[in-house]
Amino acid sequence: MIKYLVLVQARMGSSRLPGKVMKLISGKPDIQWVLERVSQSKYIDDVMLVTSVNKNNIPLIHFVSGLGYRVFIGSEEDVLDRYYQAARLVNPEYVIRITADCPLFDWRYLDMAIEQIKPETDYLGEFTESFPDGLDIEIIKYGILEEIWKKSEMLSEREHVTQYVRKHPNIYKVQNLECPISGIGDLRLTLDEEEDFELICKIYEYFISLGKKYFVTEDILGFIQNNPGLKELNCMYKRNEGLLKSLKNDRVV
Repeated sequence: MIKYLVLVQARMGSSRLPGKVMKLISGKPDIQWVLERVSQSKYIDDVMLVTSVNKNNIPLIHFVSGLGYRVFIGSEEDVLDRYYQAARLVNPEYVIRITADCPLFDWRYLDMAIEQIKPETDYLGEFTESFPDGLDIEIIKYGILEEIWKKSEMLSEREHVTQYVRKHPNIYKVQNLECPISGIGDLRLTLDEEEDFELICKIYEYFISLGKKYFVTEDILGFIQNNPGLKELNCMYKRNEGLLKSLKNDRVV
């Protein structure tokens, strides 16, 4: 039986930075870096790309399949359904949600999360946002994913997958994942805007030039500390802009 299934959410139709998941960063598409870095985890059993039924995703599907990863193609708008239907094929104990806008993902924190999750925990996530944006990790029991798939009625809950659990800590046993490095929650390491892409490319170019393929968060922090202007490249953008937009336009579906 598979215990830990990682589902990496990606599609070509990003509104803010179209085609971002296939943009080249030091010679590799963003999605390849994400998958490779996630796969460094010592605990996960399987990694699968979950994308949507849209012809624009065909290059993404072919590329990731060619790398040897499994690909699930599901609903364009209902991301929760996409996750549940993909997980249902595998029937794991836990589903780990990673998004493809995290090319600087630190697999050590995924291992830390797996080590810290309690047997009674239904959902583990970053409630205090102590991690930089772009190092996001969520772990949910498969049985709870199935339950919220049935219960979630709001558009935001279908689009952002775990919102129903996060809004009902009185029903579910939730657990916070705290960053072991304090004071870095305001750092933006995600890929949503052109300025994010510029920052991430500079980080990769530096470490690849040193022959360091799998650099970690402490390495990035040191590089940015020595080049303080880098942090200013994308500091104008708010965290969770997509979620905030969804909540503003929320409705029952």
